[in-house]
Amino acid sequence: MNIFLIDADNLNSGAWVDEAFRVLEETEGRLPVRRAYGSAENLKALADTLRAWAVRPFVNLALTKNTTDMALAVDAMELACQVPAPGLIVIGSGDADFTPLVVRLRERGIRVVCVSERSKMGREAMPAYDRVILVGPDLAASDAAPLPSLAAPARKTPRKTTPRKTTPRKTASSGASADKAAAATPAPAKTPAKKVVAKTTAPQKKPVVSPPAGNPVPTPVAVEAVSHQLALLDVATILAAVPALQSGQPQPLAAVAKALLDAKLRGKNMTSTKLLKKFPSQFVLAPPEKPRTVQYIAAPQPS
Repeated sequence: MNIFLIDADNLNSGAWVDEAFRVLEETEGRLPVRRAYGSAENLKALADTLRAWAVRPFVNLALTKNTTDMALAVDAMELACQVPAPGLIVIGSGDADFTPLVVRLRERGIRVVCVSERSKMGREAMPAYDRVILVGPDLAASDAAPLPSLAAPARKTPRKTTPRKTTPRKTASSGASADKAAAATPAPAKTPAKKVVAKTTAPQKKPVVSPPAGNPVPTPVAVEAVSHQLALLDVATILAAVPALQSGQPQPLAAVAKALLDAKLRGKNMTSTKLLKKFPSQFVLAPPEKPRTVQYIAAPQPS
């Protein structure tokens, strides 16, 4: 049994449908099952042609998304599962969306032919079909048409025509222009000079804050500063830079690390993990392997 399923939203010209039927009947034989799927407007425009060839119209659902392709694919698979299976299914559309359907039909041993208007044929879908019939103006319907080349055309570079060499030579010939160009060249050097001065300026040291009442003062630890000088750091200074730790609740390590860096309590070459581990009895890092949180444990007050 031969089947012809037409996507009326793609193959939507009566002349193209007429030409397709004539070629198919001459080369493939009779087409007992003939269906056309599409919107009400497109099917109405093909009403005379569909009546002449006794094609059953199937109007798709009027939704915001076009349902024609899905309706055609569902019916095609349903017909392919009949016993005995059809020997030929013709898809009247050049839409590349039907390629998965064509592959499945071919895997079931069904010969699949495509009929499409020349300008609407998806060239990447052509190898999936056993035969492609192109219809439309100025084109004879035939399956012997060669596949269009998929290679991208060579890109031309306009660099040869760019007159870059002549511009600086002309400006150099003029004495006034040369003086202006020479005077303008030192200007970009001012920006990095300012940056160097800014880098050499030593940042202000964070004032040491006295520890909370009742807590013993731990031994200060030397920490790398941004100016590569040694500064004294203790638990009280860390708590002053990250007040959220004083709540005793676990805090995100990333937020604590940023606060320590902003407060100039650690340099970029020293991680916050390494710094906090210098006070293991008062800063708990969890989990131990790859810490993500920091919790402050207040030292027990003397009885």
